[in-house]
Amino acid sequence: MNIFDSKSFLLACFVLVTAMLNGITCVNAASQRLVLTGSSTVAPLAGEIARRFEAINSGVRIDVQTGGSARGIQDIRNGTADIGMVSRALKPDETDLHAFTIALDGISIILHTNNRVTALSKQQVADIYTGKITNWKSVGGADARITVVNKAEGRSTLELFLQYFQLKNSEIKPHIIIGDNPQGIKTVAGNPHAIGYVSIGAAEYEAERGAPIRLLALDGVDASVANVRNGTFPLSRPLNLITSREPQGLIKRFLEFSRSPQIHDLVEAQYFVPFRD
Repeated sequence: MNIFDSKSFLLACFVLVTAMLNGITCVNAASQRLVLTGSSTVAPLAGEIARRFEAINSGVRIDVQTGGSARGIQDIRNGTADIGMVSRALKPDETDLHAFTIALDGISIILHTNNRVTALSKQQVADIYTGKITNWKSVGGADARITVVNKAEGRSTLELFLQYFQLKNSEIKPHIIIGDNPQGIKTVAGNPHAIGYVSIGAAEYEAERGAPIRLLALDGVDASVANVRNGTFPLSRPLNLITSREPQGLIKRFLEFSRSPQIHDLVEAQYFVPFRD
């Protein structure tokens, strides 16, 4: 072998070893990435938890995507996400999944602060949403047509609302259909004659920051984080992270972190109730 052949051989070996090392690096990088999809109620909190987890775990990257609880369930089952986000308890036909509660929340009816209606009965809410009551004067408000804001299919907030008020989605007569909580709050805040329902945590958070919305009591119990915390609010729910199998490795570490006291300040900052095992 002449000197040129030797150099070529060494160069080829160097390229091969470099490629192998790069391949190992890519595998390691891929193994340090998590994808979360699902509930728009859980997503902002999960995003904050993810940023803190990344800060103390060098090389870890966590991608949080919304789309509703139904998407979280679907993506976990088809393997396109590592962890799903679901803002409700699992159903009897979802026993193949594993749920890990990270916080508690409630669902509140919201009105614009300029609406002089301060309370609605369970039957009145049902009648408004099914089109039997169409004017605010029928429930003690101004002579103005009610704008009904409903949640889109696939949102757990919709499912729990229908269950609580014993309605079917086919019975609802909406004027506006929204997806996430910020959209619902923005819609009601911009329309004095609108009625909607959203996460208590999201509503209290925005109301504290000046959004012109009012949370209505249910069954005589004020819609508040405090009443979710003490268990008296009738329309409460767990905020869950879900997996399709017993978690291992990075997924297990992230779930344990998400349920630990290390993130209670993040939970409370978003007006949810921290999970305590």
